[in-house]
Amino acid sequence: MTTARLPLFPLNAVLFPGLVLPLNVFEERYRAMMRELLKTDESEPRRFAVVAIRDGHEVAPTAPGMPDGTTLTDRGPAAGFGPDPLKSFHPVGCVADAATIRERPDGSFEVVATGTTRVRLLSIDASGPYLTAELEELPEEAGDGAGTLAEGVLRAFRSYQKRLAGARERSLSGDDLPDEPSVVSYLVAAAAVLDIPAKQRLLEAPDIAARLRAELKLLRAETAVIRHLPSLPAVNLTHTPPSPN
Repeated sequence: MTTARLPLFPLNAVLFPGLVLPLNVFEERYRAMMRELLKTDESEPRRFAVVAIRDGHEVAPTAPGMPDGTTLTDRGPAAGFGPDPLKSFHPVGCVADAATIRERPDGSFEVVATGTTRVRLLSIDASGPYLTAELEELPEEAGDGAGTLAEGVLRAFRSYQKRLAGARERSLSGDDLPDEPSVVSYLVAAAAVLDIPAKQRLLEAPDIAARLRAELKLLRAETAVIRHLPSLPAVNLTHTPPSPN
């Protein structure tokens, strides 16, 4: 297995290979990370690893669309993650390649990165200005029947999107969806409205076929739930007084 040491960016989200990740970077520890990445020549990948936070809550959050203007600049690289940061993160993450890193006048950064490779966390070093991690690259194996499963997942995903559009008045276009099993598995995992633990389980699937199998089950279950949403009396909540709790 290939191992590497990379800067570590924990998020309240799961990044998948091939998916774009926009970041507003305000915390000093992550500003320091971006300043270091900018030292890498533009012809080389500017890589860092993204991992999901286990409990879904970071004391000083930095996430896409979630700038934190109150962050104290003297906080350490492991602030908010406990005495053993390794226990605060899910064990499998994704390497991100920062195609764009723009520094704003106030010292914060606008970053656009793309997920590339799944990795497993082996160890974390908090001795520097930001966290770094020793990572092991995970193989991308097809598994049995990945092609057939991908076709079934795409059909289920289109049905799910139609139901979602009816229930929530929003949808993703299904006209130009890819048919390569690996790409399908990650695109659907990212696009489905699932919580972090569910998305994390999909990221950690042992192979593409296993991920597609799990997605097919999830999509069918979610579509069945959404089918009944319009008949639920939730609209009546708009006509009742607000609760003080």
